[in-house]
Amino acid sequence: MKKTITTFVLTFILLTTALPFQTIAAERVDTIIRGGTVVTMDNASRVIENGAVAIRGERLVAVGTSAEIARQYTARRIINANGKVVMPGLINTHTHVPMVLFRGIADDLLLPEWLHQYIFPAEAKNVDEAFVRWGTRLGCLEMIRGGTTTYVDMYYFEDAVAQETASAGMRAVLGETVLDFPAPDNKTWEAALSYTEKFVQKWQGHALIVPAIAPHAPYTVSTEHLKQAHAFSQRFGVPLVIHVAEDPSETKTIMERYKASSVAYLESLNFLDPRVIAAHMVWPTDDDIKTLAAREVGVAHCPQSNMKLAAGAAPVPQMLKAGVNVGLGTDGAASNNDLNMWEEIDTAAKLHKLISKDPRTLNAKDALQLATIGGARAIHLGQEIGSLETGKRADVIIVGMSSVHQTPLYNVYSHLVYATKASDVETVMINGKLVMQNRRVLTLDEGTVRAKANWYAARIRQSLSQK
Repeated sequence: MKKTITTFVLTFILLTTALPFQTIAAERVDTIIRGGTVVTMDNASRVIENGAVAIRGERLVAVGTSAEIARQYTARRIINANGKVVMPGLINTHTHVPMVLFRGIADDLLLPEWLHQYIFPAEAKNVDEAFVRWGTRLGCLEMIRGGTTTYVDMYYFEDAVAQETASAGMRAVLGETVLDFPAPDNKTWEAALSYTEKFVQKWQGHALIVPAIAPHAPYTVSTEHLKQAHAFSQRFGVPLVIHVAEDPSETKTIMERYKASSVAYLESLNFLDPRVIAAHMVWPTDDDIKTLAAREVGVAHCPQSNMKLAAGAAPVPQMLKAGVNVGLGTDGAASNNDLNMWEEIDTAAKLHKLISKDPRTLNAKDALQLATIGGARAIHLGQEIGSLETGKRADVIIVGMSSVHQTPLYNVYSHLVYATKASDVETVMINGKLVMQNRRVLTLDEGTVRAKANWYAARIRQSLSQK
């Protein structure tokens, strides 16, 4: 009897002390997002039903089922994603973000007319640092609302763009535009390089901002200056953003000047390397595509802008087959007319089916990859962002899946590409911090930004009416 009582007491002690030890053993994290369908976009294309992600600081600590995460982690903040999709934030690989203030200023025109009669005059009369700041705020507001967490920019006053982007909590690769004629911020090539050097030194190593140099294009930057821009990129170890093979008029100009395609010309200068992000790439030759793959150049595909300006359709399936890293971009809102990545994903998938006359071309999963992990690789950040994997930055979005246009649901990739809208994005986290929750942007005052944008519209309209 005594032995039985002793055994009972020991068993009771073990049982009652087991739970506290399990609690202590659970690892503490900052946030757990659980209960949703986790679309990882990792190499295995894992889709985890009733999945969860654990986040500490700016990093993803674990990705798995809700049960697995609950056994291993506790968090001060739990976000319920039941019935929703949890996925990596979208990556806009090419835009000119302050140009949202020129949205709709001129449409349905040939590219030369659009540029020389509207855009260049509007920029000359209106673009200054204040314009760039308010344009960046409006652009970041639009992108956050649509689930874009990273973007690549190419404009002027990029230090101001960086300040406003970091304040909004967004991630960005920001290229200060340099070219051979006076720009709104720098009137000479030497001044532009000096500005860019200060800009790079100020922001290099920042958690959200990757500074870059952005020679505009092979036809607006001389051979010697292209070499200097490339040397700058190498010296500081920063990305180089440039428009390449965007339009037939460009390819004709480069062929007449240098007896080569745009890509072949840049290759002859030893310009192409793994730091280059080439925007548009609508007209590469087969040999050009091989060169892009060999040099590990990232390509930003902007289907809607290219269609709207009748620039052509980039050979994306061929580039992907050759091993080129391709992402999606919106281009500036003056030629698109928005920063909506969901529309770009849908358009890309359909455009290349039409061009190839094969509905199997660029299927839904492949199209979504262009806006996530493909885009990350194209901007040379594939080790940090683009998929939900342990150790990567916590750039996560939660997408509602219960709207009328998403009902019923059979295939998650199909729904995300062909049915989901920007307005379905509910929550956005960038670098481990919430920037939008339940459709409310936390880092920008939407009313103030809208009012200032309308004020600029009136000023721009008046400036264009003056001769």
